[in-house]
Order: sequence, then C-alpha cells, then structure tokens
Amino acid sequence: MSAMAPDLPGARVLDLFAGSGALGLECLSRGAREVVFVERARGALRALEDNIALLGCRDRVRIIQSDATRIPRTLEPLAFDLALADPPYDRGMAADLLTLFAEHPFAEQLWVEHRTAERIPDIPGLRQRRYGDTTLSTLHAPLVTP
Repeated sequence: MSAMAPDLPGARVLDLFAGSGALGLECLSRGAREVVFVERARGALRALEDNIALLGCRDRVRIIQSDATRIPRTLEPLAFDLALADPPYDRGMAADLLTLFAEHPFAEQLWVEHRTAERIPDIPGLRQRRYGDTTLSTLHAPLVTP
C-alpha cells in the first residue's frame, strides 16, 4: 500500500476479487475518492458489507456482485485511476488479468497479487516486487507515464 500511496488521494479505485474489502478500504483510508468493489462469493460480500458499515463509508463505495474476470472487459479505457486484484492463486487468473490489461487498459495502473511461482507472461513495462512466495505485479497503461 505504501508504494501506491502517492497515487491514492482523489483516486477512483477498482478492487477486483474484493473479498472482505481490505485493499479497497485501505485505499479509502489513504485518500481515495471512491472504490468500486467486485466480488461474487456470498460470504465475502457479507463481510464486505459489514466492513463498509463498520467504517461508515457507504457513500464512497459501490459493490458489484459479479465475476471479477468479466467486469474489466466491459469497462472503457482508463475508466479508473487504479485497479487492484487479489485473484485466487494458481488458477491463471493473475496472468489472464495482466494480459487483458496490456491489451485493454481499464485503469491507469493495475496492481495484481499472485503466488511467486505462477507463470506470468513477459509484458513490456511489467514491474514485480517479490515478498516471499507472493509477488505484486504492476502495469501502467501505455498512454500514461509512470
């Protein structure tokens, strides 16, 4: 979160595979203007709703109950300032999302958490930070200089 902190004030954030909302809610606490959460699991959605209520930030969020792999395909280019994704590990979703973003940048930046051992395609401009068995892969939209 500290690596993206300078880009958060006033940002419109997309949190894919939102789960309990920890990433998106942290973005709000660091100055993001709005977060759109995408999650489909009922249990995670209940936890997300509870966390939003607990933090009193309902007016700054939107929840989309849907498959997080489909939503990015429907978005206009650069629809968000920042997109975050923490997809289930070892299912190829991180690689698929990064590839989609390279072809159809739906945000200015995409940050994807995945298992270090997961095969990620060689995409120009891809940056990676490794934290043990977890890696954070980042791409900037081609039209935006980092």
